[in-house]
Amino acid sequence: MNLKKVLWATAILGLLICGFIAYQIYSAIFSPNTQFNNTEAFVFIKSDDTFSDVKNSLEPLLKDLSTFEAVAQRKGYINNIKAGKYALKKGMNNNEIINTLRSANVPVDVSFNNQESLALLAGRVSEQIEADSLSLLQAFNDPGFLNETKFDEDSKLGMYLPNTYEFFWNTSAESFRDRMLKEYQRYWNEERLQKAKNLGLTPAQVISLAAVVQKETAKVDERPRVAGVYLNRIRKGIPLQADPTVIFAIKKQTGNYDTIIKRVLYRDLEMDSPYNTYKYGGVPPGPITMPDISSIEAVLNPEKHEYLYFVADVSNFGYHMFAKTLAQHNRNKVQYIQWLNSQKVLR
Repeated sequence: MNLKKVLWATAILGLLICGFIAYQIYSAIFSPNTQFNNTEAFVFIKSDDTFSDVKNSLEPLLKDLSTFEAVAQRKGYINNIKAGKYALKKGMNNNEIINTLRSANVPVDVSFNNQESLALLAGRVSEQIEADSLSLLQAFNDPGFLNETKFDEDSKLGMYLPNTYEFFWNTSAESFRDRMLKEYQRYWNEERLQKAKNLGLTPAQVISLAAVVQKETAKVDERPRVAGVYLNRIRKGIPLQADPTVIFAIKKQTGNYDTIIKRVLYRDLEMDSPYNTYKYGGVPPGPITMPDISSIEAVLNPEKHEYLYFVADVSNFGYHMFAKTLAQHNRNKVQYIQWLNSQKVLR
């Protein structure tokens, strides 16, 4: 009789212990384990992060790091870290957190506008994905890539089309560059290639001319008209004579791209540079900046007119006065020169 009582007591105690352990396991796995107040919090895990790094990132966000570690061990996450950006929802339990860190890498929008150089582009992109600016710049300038894709020192900036693109945060520098090549190739579809051909230009030349348009006017609605001027000059064999190309030539020659030049002087027009469109005819050998899509489209779809000249309109800043003849242009130019002098803009 006593033995039976002992057995029953042992069995009950065993059940209680098992129940307690089961409760502890259930609680560790399925009880809410977040301590942030927002509806969600983001965690960034780098490609070379260890589980220790992951714990350091999660520590401010979790109530109990030890239960998270125990569940991570049980689910095999400790040795299977996945890089990326992850969104943790308020009230998530350890099981949900680990499932999220395993398979719910959140895409990010990567945006860049008309950067002046690949170095500036690398800096801008590195603020938005894991790859740093140095690795991006090295990927952009990789000789093997440039040789394979037929881009060169002058034209390589034109491969990157300003826009907003979706990437995973842990995208490598090479993967970013390769995706940009695909976007470039996708942009240049049969219709746009035919439009460029009809203009007597290659895609690279369209982008180089678009960069000049970009620098000449910030007004999107005026860009097709400015593009039309330059295309008219090209057809007539007249040099572009675009001041922004001269400014770029000065910066390229000096190596100081931060130089601010508001006024091109007559002596600047004598500079011997293929980017000096007063001295050399045709389209510059490469883009002087990264043109917006609107500038590229302006070249491909120019306004049809007979204008050959334009100058800034000081009565309507941002826009320009257009002329069909040099005599008319010289009259228009007087008001701009007078304004520059009145503002003491000497350089």
